[in-house]
Amino acid sequence: GRRRRRREVVTPPVSDTVEIRGHLLDSGVLSRCVDDVRSLGGDYVIERFDVGKDHDDESYARIRVSAPSEPDLASMLMRLNSYGVNLTDPGEPVLRDVATDGVFPLDFYSTTNLDTQVRLGGRWVEVQQPEMDCGLLVGGGPDERWVRTVPVSDVRAGDTVVCGASGVRVAQQAVPSDGDQTFEFMNSQVSSEKPQSLLLRQIAQQMREVKAEGGKVLWVGGPAVVHTGAAPAMVALVEAGYVDVLFAGNALATHDIEASLYGTSLGVDLAMGRGVEHGHEHHIRAINQVRKAGSIAAAVEQGVLTSGIMHAMVTHGKRFVLVGSVRDDGPLPDVHTDVIVGQRAMRAELPGVGFAIMVATMLHSIATGNLLPASVPLVCVDINPATVTKLADRGSAQAVGIVTDIGLFLEGLARELV
Repeated sequence: GRRRRRREVVTPPVSDTVEIRGHLLDSGVLSRCVDDVRSLGGDYVIERFDVGKDHDDESYARIRVSAPSEPDLASMLMRLNSYGVNLTDPGEPVLRDVATDGVFPLDFYSTTNLDTQVRLGGRWVEVQQPEMDCGLLVGGGPDERWVRTVPVSDVRAGDTVVCGASGVRVAQQAVPSDGDQTFEFMNSQVSSEKPQSLLLRQIAQQMREVKAEGGKVLWVGGPAVVHTGAAPAMVALVEAGYVDVLFAGNALATHDIEASLYGTSLGVDLAMGRGVEHGHEHHIRAINQVRKAGSIAAAVEQGVLTSGIMHAMVTHGKRFVLVGSVRDDGPLPDVHTDVIVGQRAMRAELPGVGFAIMVATMLHSIATGNLLPASVPLVCVDINPATVTKLADRGSAQAVGIVTDIGLFLEGLARELV
């Protein structure tokens, strides 16, 4: 007899409708959205597109996106969320309990660093301290629900987290207009040719405004601050109240203390600019003296440490978090050698930060950028333009780079502010 032809069962695609408002053409966000949909194996139809007539007017787009399966669609919707694209009908979130310490449910909502809200009991609840690559932890009673970001290392069995993209909305990052003179240089990502005096004045003005509003200024520093002879300028900024929190590694603190005790940085005489005999030992001897005292603060109290950046931070009651690496000597007793503990210590200092400035450090800059909400203005100053490029590539889209010598920059900023 004739062979029967098997009928193939074609599973219809699943779809949902999303919308986005903002400066869609200026920012290029719309093209990135549709590119991502296609790269994830999906399809789209732009059902409505209203273009703002004037430069300050927002545009609006409503897009129907489809994917081969529900899990594919959920992944696509969460990816689009990172651009501020939200479901037109967000519904309520799917909440699941965590079964194992340090493990999210497989379909957990992966956060962005943009301002985010979760719909709970019919009202939108603001997510506390937005941070990228975390989960959304839900708590509180029926009348006072709260949501905050939680890293996977800190989630515990029994915690309740948001899963999937429903019930979540994300605000698109604002694009400064031509008429907005506040931080106008943010319109270019990396600047090596703009007038340095102009950039210094704009940074100084932003710092004054943040301090006037009661916000904190966060600094992230590398050892080149000391190597370039800029420690006195940094001390002046601390004393003037423009350094509320300092994130660094073992190296900045070690070389700053070495300079205070021996007048050298990595064995180089900072006054003469040349190496001294046995200078290569100075950094480890400096570490040893602080370890004998018990801590940097104890070294200040005992009169061992009498000058420098760390001395100023201690005497003015400012906060600092030092997180080490595998290449560290010593390290100093204040250095967190467990990086997860170090991350937690850094997160604890972020509430209230209104401005962040990162100087001469790639790894600590990227680490801090990963922890900061996108709403916090972020300036990265380095002699190497690749530093700020890597920072932006890893999700800190608000990062602005200034390519210049750290010593000259800090001395100029100190002149503006002090």
